[in-house]
Amino acid sequence: MTASKAFLFFCLSFVGGIFLDSILKTSQLLMLGFLILALILISVLWKYKKTVIFGCCVLFLVVGMSRHQQFESNVAGNDLGRFNGLGKNINIVGVIDEEPDIREKSIKFRVEAEEISTEEGVSPVRGKVLVSAWRYPEFKYGDKLRMAGKLEVPPVFEDFNYKDYLKKDSVYSVMNFPEIEVVGHNFGNPVISTLLSFKNKFKEVCRSFVSVPQEGLLEALVFGDEENISQEWKDRFNFTGTRHITAVSGMNITIIASLIMSFALSFGLWRRQAFYLSIFLLLLYILMIGAPASGVRAGIMAGIFMLAQCFGRSSSSLRAVVFAASIMLFFNPFLLTLDIGFQLSFLAILGIIYLQPAIDNFFRVIPNPRFFPLRSTLSTTLSAQVFTLPILIYNFGYIPLVSPFANILIVPFLAPITVLIFIFGFAGMIFWGFGWVLSWPVWLCLTYILKVIDWFSKIPWASFGVEDVSWIFLAIFYSLVAIVIRHIEERKKLEFL
Repeated sequence: MTASKAFLFFCLSFVGGIFLDSILKTSQLLMLGFLILALILISVLWKYKKTVIFGCCVLFLVVGMSRHQQFESNVAGNDLGRFNGLGKNINIVGVIDEEPDIREKSIKFRVEAEEISTEEGVSPVRGKVLVSAWRYPEFKYGDKLRMAGKLEVPPVFEDFNYKDYLKKDSVYSVMNFPEIEVVGHNFGNPVISTLLSFKNKFKEVCRSFVSVPQEGLLEALVFGDEENISQEWKDRFNFTGTRHITAVSGMNITIIASLIMSFALSFGLWRRQAFYLSIFLLLLYILMIGAPASGVRAGIMAGIFMLAQCFGRSSSSLRAVVFAASIMLFFNPFLLTLDIGFQLSFLAILGIIYLQPAIDNFFRVIPNPRFFPLRSTLSTTLSAQVFTLPILIYNFGYIPLVSPFANILIVPFLAPITVLIFIFGFAGMIFWGFGWVLSWPVWLCLTYILKVIDWFSKIPWASFGVEDVSWIFLAIFYSLVAIVIRHIEERKKLEFL
């Protein structure tokens, strides 16, 4: 066994430990038993290489369990969590540490608390609280606020665990419609402030040229903001399995990055040149949308995937992506089971690694012209869809039967449409006339997407809802996919021989 393959098994064992502790809550006694077993295999049977590697895998499994439990302990030790549910007003001073989520009549923002005042007195505090407030007056990133209200535990709804959703971002408290006083401005990171200022200016330009519903789709495609998309259109996106395009999701960024790489290669660039161009455009995109945490994580995964592709081997890509995922999970183990975006980005990359070559070969009758590599685009889109669709069904309770067809007609065009939107936005910021001219092709592209979604959503059997999708469904599906991939790998070996 090579060193790189052994390292892959160690990373997978670490991830497996986090997963097991997430669903089983392993006891200290069981972890101690695994640890003793690992030490015996490594120290006593050190002459047998495979046994030692297996022992190291067990050791990394224990490390994963321990890291998840350590992170879980932060919930119990959270400073703000001690004040949840007291039923009386508490005064908190803190800074808005991310871009507020603006709704029609309200606004939500996350505050990094610095100081708390109770009947016992004033004391420094560390922790994050999600605040819901009325739409006006407006608040922005970097504002320091003094708030008076009741701290509560995030609710758990019948069909959505809001508490777990916030836990992955280290938010364990919510405060609804408190009294708020602005203490000061510009207490945030100046780089993030500059990026968000550019983002807001970009939005203003787009809104001045493009009307709803196209404008709402534009903001969703580029920034992941759904505030200007009506509930009717959100339902249509759900029914057709295309809701992922309205979010800065790991799946979207992965597919777009892969398509950019394919386009660059099709235009005659060397693999390394295509890689540098793709990384530059990916970095530029993430910075322009304000560098949200989900976008940064997805960008790292996609970037490492493309780096491994430079070596031209799927095994290198897999090991690089698994290593990147392991590093992210070390810093935040909750991402594995609580962050759908992380799951989608990882699975989309796996789909592209293992299924894209086979699907590309299956569609070999489809032309792959240099100016638009149609076959490569379709195979990339489908391979990512196959791996991510079960997770979407499991989390959202929809089986969108038309999803593959709708996505084939939309996703291949996302990369060029996104580039066109950015050119339009920049042009409009420089000179009004340029923006007006480019707004027409942008409107046409957005209208095309909406028409495709509208048409598929009207098909009677387009989608049907399912309740309480079991994890057994995921296990069976991905087991079948593993068998198919194994069969494909075996055929490759026979063809090589």
